[in-house]
Amino acid sequence: MLEIKKYGAIDIGSNAIRLLISNVLVEEDKDPQFKKSSLVRVPIRLGADSFVGEGIISEENITRMVNAMEAFKLLMKVHKVERYKACATSAMREASNGIEVVEKILTETGVKIDIIGGKEEAAIISSTDLSQLIEGDNSYLYVDVGGGSTEFTIFSKGRIITSKSFKMGTVRLLNNKKSVNKEMFSNVEKWIKKNTQDLKRVSLIGSGGNINKLFKMSGRTEGKPISFIYLNAQYQFLKQMSFDERVSELSLNPDRADVIIPATKIYLSAMKWSGARKIYVPKIGLSDGIIKNLFYNKL
Repeated sequence: MLEIKKYGAIDIGSNAIRLLISNVLVEEDKDPQFKKSSLVRVPIRLGADSFVGEGIISEENITRMVNAMEAFKLLMKVHKVERYKACATSAMREASNGIEVVEKILTETGVKIDIIGGKEEAAIISSTDLSQLIEGDNSYLYVDVGGGSTEFTIFSKGRIITSKSFKMGTVRLLNNKKSVNKEMFSNVEKWIKKNTQDLKRVSLIGSGGNINKLFKMSGRTEGKPISFIYLNAQYQFLKQMSFDERVSELSLNPDRADVIIPATKIYLSAMKWSGARKIYVPKIGLSDGIIKNLFYNKL
């Protein structure tokens, strides 16, 4: 007997806010299957508020967030979602009025938002189905690039060795001074080299909207990795184009066309420092992790 459950996940990031609605197919003596039913993404760049100046989420963006949550609630009602969870990451973590914004949204929409820490974010994301990739004796550096932070997790022989969250996100890199970014990259370089120096045959696993877009642009079939050489060539190609050309000729969303450059640089740097020659891009992220954790009653 097949049972279908519906769950929702709201991911309030630094570059955009997403609603993922998934069907979970439950059958006796079989592993549950997680099937995406709907994904809605709205370009509310909270990081542009919280990573500069006094770090205050603007009244305009608060209103947009309230409207988004109202819309998401209606969509979940139409889809007959039985349970959902909303998580906010680094932009809301660092905003000086983050808690006030969360309280306002709860009062006006009834949507409860949890502001989660970097370690919790990394744990939720890495709880997604990586088992097919990380099995065996190989080592992997898992890199999840967001707008405000990047989470790094090292897997070896099927288990987590170490993980760390750095305040090195794409929106933050666009807004920071060059000297600040240089220091951040230096810190990440030291951490990666120190923690991968004794590992053999390291491969990268990449997640986040930018690497998903780069993978789609590559035309690779699902499960096939992207090489360092290809990614570097793509990086040089993207850098040579203007913002307008990336929007008009590559059909990138305006809120993707600028952040894709620093995102690609992060993935390339991580490959270089770990000695990885290829990067796998499974379609996973925070919202997928939220769905899995909801199903297994971990959230």
